[in-house]
Amino acid sequence: MKLKPVMLVLVTFAFLAVLSTTAFGQCSMCRSALAGSSNAFFIRNFNIGVLVLLVPPVTIFCSIFVALKRYKKADDEDRGDETS
Repeated sequence: MKLKPVMLVLVTFAFLAVLSTTAFGQCSMCRSALAGSSNAFFIRNFNIGVLVLLVPPVTIFCSIFVALKRYKKADDEDRGDETS
């Protein structure tokens, strides 16, 4: 049963990655600088770099969320034992 949420996250991420191929997250200044460039290889690598830089903050956020959820679950179980 623990594999189900992981698969849901992976499928959602893959779905969003496929949908956002033309809308990579760039600031307007980066986008305007790249618009003047005719080097498609550089533009593609820059877009991949933007996505790579997105991974650590998302990982940190998800780790904190999982830790808080586990802490809450353990706290709820402790309270259930005290009331019995």
